[in-house]
This record gives sequence, C-alpha cells and structure tokens, in this order.
Amino acid sequence: MNIKEILTRKEKDKLFLMGNEAAVRGALEAGVSVASTYPGTPSSEIGNILSVLAEEAGLYFEFSVNEKVALEVAAAAAAAGLRSFTFMKHVGLNVASDSLMSVAYTGVRGGMVILTADDPSMFSSQNEQDNRHYARLANLPLLEASNPQELKDLMKYAYHLSEEFELPVILRTTTRVSHMRGVVELGPIKKAPTKGHFDKDPQRFVPVPESARVMHRNLVEKMAEIGVLSNNSSLNHPFNRESQVGIITSGSAFNYVMDVVEEYNLPVNVLKITFSHPFPEKKVLEFMDNLEMVLVVEEVDPIMEKEVLAIVGKHHLDKAVHGKLDGTLPMIYEYSPDIVLGGVGRMMGLEMPLEDEKSSLWLPKRPATLCPGCPHRAAYFEVKKAAEELNITDVIFPTDIGCYTLGIERPYQTADYLLSMGSSIGTSCGFSKATDQTVVSFIGDSTFFHAGIPPLLNAVHNKANFVLVILDNRTTAMTGGQPHPGLPIDGMGREAPEISIPSMVKACGVEMVETINPLNVRNSRESFKKALQYEGVAVVVSQYPCMLIKGRKETGKNIVIDVQEDKCTNCDTCVLELTCPAIYTSEEGKIRIDPLMCRKCNVCVQTCPEKAIRAKRIDAENGRNKQ
Repeated sequence: MNIKEILTRKEKDKLFLMGNEAAVRGALEAGVSVASTYPGTPSSEIGNILSVLAEEAGLYFEFSVNEKVALEVAAAAAAAGLRSFTFMKHVGLNVASDSLMSVAYTGVRGGMVILTADDPSMFSSQNEQDNRHYARLANLPLLEASNPQELKDLMKYAYHLSEEFELPVILRTTTRVSHMRGVVELGPIKKAPTKGHFDKDPQRFVPVPESARVMHRNLVEKMAEIGVLSNNSSLNHPFNRESQVGIITSGSAFNYVMDVVEEYNLPVNVLKITFSHPFPEKKVLEFMDNLEMVLVVEEVDPIMEKEVLAIVGKHHLDKAVHGKLDGTLPMIYEYSPDIVLGGVGRMMGLEMPLEDEKSSLWLPKRPATLCPGCPHRAAYFEVKKAAEELNITDVIFPTDIGCYTLGIERPYQTADYLLSMGSSIGTSCGFSKATDQTVVSFIGDSTFFHAGIPPLLNAVHNKANFVLVILDNRTTAMTGGQPHPGLPIDGMGREAPEISIPSMVKACGVEMVETINPLNVRNSRESFKKALQYEGVAVVVSQYPCMLIKGRKETGKNIVIDVQEDKCTNCDTCVLELTCPAIYTSEEGKIRIDPLMCRKCNVCVQTCPEKAIRAKRIDAENGRNKQ
C-alpha cells in the first residue's frame, strides 16, 4: 500500500491498515489542524506517516524536541480552538506529565487527543508501565482501542467527547494494537482550519492557586458527568452466552479473550470495556448480576480488577473475582490466548489444552546487535582502547536511551547505568561527586536535544568531572530515522535552522570539546585520551551518519573488504573485540567477511593488529581487482 492512500482514498473504501496508520486516518477524518510528537516505539509510525502527508493534508505537524513540548504545542493549539493531536510511547507521557496535569485543569476549546502507546513485555522500552494510571492521576477520560478499525473510529469519537466537555481525552493503545493490521472502512476526511484564535481568559488558562481551586472543582464535576456517559456508552458492551461465569476485559486483551472463547466454545459471558475511565460501575453491576464468578483480563496492571473488587465490596456482592491479584493470571508481561485459556481453566477448575504444549518447535533467541558499520561500535572500541592505553581500569559508563544502549553487550560493556532519556549526564554528575572512579557517559544526538542540555548545564555549574560522548549519527535512529533540531530539515521535510551540537555544548560552558569521525580510529583514540586526562567536563562529539540512512554507494563504491589468509593469525581481535556482524569464523576456522553485510566502514582494516584485513577496489565492469 502506498502511504498516500491513507489521505487520498475516499469514504467507504477499505484499506488493510496497521493500527498506527488507522490512527492517522482517524486524525484526518476528525479534522485535526495541529499534530506533534517526539518519536517513540510503538507509536513512531504515526509521526512518520504524518510527516509525509501533513503538508498535502493541510495540517501542521512537528517532531518536537521532547514529549513535554509536544504536549504543550498541542495544548496551545486546542486552547486557540483548533483540533490537536499529540502522541507518544508510554514513557513519553512521563516527560509530558507536568503539563498534562495542568491542561486537565485549564481544559481546551478545540478537541485535544493524547495517544499513549504502551509496551507490554517491553519490546523496545526500559519499563512496562501502564498508562491507564495517568487517566486517574490527571482525572481525564480514557478510551482503549483493540483493533485498527476501532482505533480510527475512537479517534473521531474522542474529539467529540473532548469538545463536549472541553477536556483532553487520553487514547490508549498497546504494541499489539499499534502494529497489528486489519481491514478498515474509511469515513470522509474533514477539512481542518489552519489557524485559530486565542481569546484571553486568565482565570481559566492561568492556574494560579486561587483559580486552580475552582478549576479542580470544575474538573471533578465534569468527570462525574462523563461517568454517566461511560455507564451508558455502547463502547462498553457485553457478549452474552447465558453463563454464570464472566470475563471483563479491555484493549488488546479483549482479542485474546474472544479468540479463546470462540475457538473452544466456552460458556462464558464477556464484557468489553472501551470507555474505561471513568470506570462504568453501573454497566459492570448489570453484567455481574447473574454471575457467580468473574475473571478480569487486562494488560499490564490490575487496574480494572481493583475497580471490580471495589464495586463488589461497595455493593456487598457475593461474587468471586479472579485475575492478577489472586494469581489466576500473570501479574506482568503481554498476554496471549494460551495465557488467557490457562486463566479461564484455573478459575473454572478445568484442564485446558495449551498450544505451547502441542508444539515441539523451538526457535533460538537472536540477541540485538549494532548494525554492520555502525559508527557507535567504532566509538566504543576506541574509548575502551584509549582507557586501556592510559592504564585506566575502573570506569563507570552511564548510558542513555537509543540503539547505542546495545553497548551493554559484550565485548563493549559500555553501559553500566540507565534511568531515562537524558539521565546519562545527570547520573554522571552524581557518580563524579560520589566516587573517585573515571566516568565516561554516552548519549545520542536526538536524546541530547530531548533531555541532555539541562543536566550538562548542571555538570558545568557544579564542577563535575567526567567525559561525555555525544553519539551524533545525524538522525533519531532507533525509532526509524526521524529528524531532530541538529538537522537542516523539520518534521515536514522543509528547510529549517540546524542547531550545532558542538556550539550548543560550548554555550553550556564546556571548555574542552572535540569533534571526531569515529571511523578514523587513530585520531578518535587520541581525542578520547585527551578527554580522559582532562579535569572537568570534557565532551567528545562522535559524528558520522547512521548506516541505515547512508546510501550504500556512499559507503565504498566498488570497494570490497576482505581477509588476506597469508597474513591472518586468527588472533580474533576482529571477531571478539570489534564484533561486527559482517565478520565471522567459517566452518574451516578462517576469518571471513560477508560482502552483502559489510558497509565498508574500514574500521576493521584499521584495527587488525596483523594488517590482514584490506580494502581493495573492484573493476565495476568485470568485477576484477584493479591493479
């Protein structure tokens, strides 16, 4: 499918869409004027698609410097009467939460939807938090999608709900919903205005204590009204099988429940909750009226289960409630039909066949690794060698969020401590004050702009002592190659001012700043040695484009990297210390380089102690070596 079909296809047409693609179509059908994000899996594709379609669709889109700014851009647009959309992965909402709490008080004039993409089982995240807690913390309405069609439709409904009550609406997806595909029937696209107007009302939009007390009361009253709406909403509906056993579920977990119930023809009633906050107490009471026991199936935390238990206690019901809290279902990780089937069996005291027990197929795990030719690999190799040559053995390596976190793997082992985006610099401040160990921290270019500048200012002002390596591969690599302020283009592909990282570092007060090309091994190693011997904050900007965005023609046209067997002593430096995936040991015990994987970065040529690896030019016409 051509991405542009998301914009060009008409009402009643059907497309086979990923959940994130359906969210984009939903935003277009809702008439969104402003959209903003910081890229993060599993929500990244939404921004990637909007960056392509926004200009033609007549809306403004940006990759903001971080999620807090993204939310503030969307909140301001909604305060000016436009429909706005901001979206992020679950941990991104942590960054945005400061302003989230206040926009719940001030409210909005145009509709505002905040999509949070949770990541059960942590496929690409540092934690497994459940962002349904944020709806309760901020006291905002929450909708949960279970498939692409529903996600598109909920986008449109969320804007109506937002404008009816003048509140932002949180729309929760999970990795499975964001990345699953399904047939989606399209609706008409609504033409959105490009400009709004902000009518001043300080008592509403400036939450000083006197005004905030009134705002809080108004918010509570609105949520009570929305609670009535949730109880009567068709989004929360039962599937009745005339049983005395029930399952209450939501989101992607609903899909697993229905797979199990239908495949095994289980006599179980199911209540699907889509409008999940305010929790529909009346609807749940009606559902449980003739039930003896109920199983609550949800990902990740037992949020609905506690709501159901509270209802049972409040109304003195004689009902057994099962789920995570009593061990019927696992407390953590993503669910599957097998897990749900096992939970139903434990609740009903039945033996259930599990698919896992039927299959003898075992697939080996493939560890994540840096790509062939990745400039980060060279930087790690060089900084370790520089420390070794200076006889520095006790080094702490704080790291950050990005593909470079893979420095945790052997043989690099350059990831010792990680908390969140930008934490490598803040924690380096702490380690430099709390220990006498050498501290070398790593942060990516996009992450530096996102959350690295304030802690760097802190480091300089408080006279910290560590080396900071900014791994500038000219893109936001881990989430798909989105732009950031260090590039000369914006989120819609238009020309934009490029913010120089070395200049920004110097503006923060850092006096020792080196810029290196990490593929130049000797020069890079000397820069790292200089930084390691510096007293104070030293910054090395390691700048070379990500190999995934750099064309193969740019990385050594007509060049082949190979091993000269007569010189190779099988010292295994290339295999065990550099560990490029393109280099391997053959069945005959010989070192080989896969020409299809090799990106001709030449780092192995420079690091081979026996000079046994060479780059040779190939005649493009006949494939022969040029003499």
